[in-house]
Amino acid sequence: MGAGAGAAGEVVGAAEALRVHGRAHEGIDPKGSGVIVPGGMFTYQVVVRSERVYVVQITYLGF
Repeated sequence: MGAGAGAAGEVVGAAEALRVHGRAHEGIDPKGSGVIVPGGMFTYQVVVRSERVYVVQITYLGF
């Protein structure tokens, strides 16, 4: 598993805790966030109605 796999699990866990159900969701999408991983970071956006998490930016710091 990659370094971001734990972060993806955290996003899914947060959605479950909020009881967000994809296509039945009528509110606005939650705000995206950044996750720091060894050697860099990535930024993601959650789109609830399409049941997707999009990685918007990947930054590799090279160390």
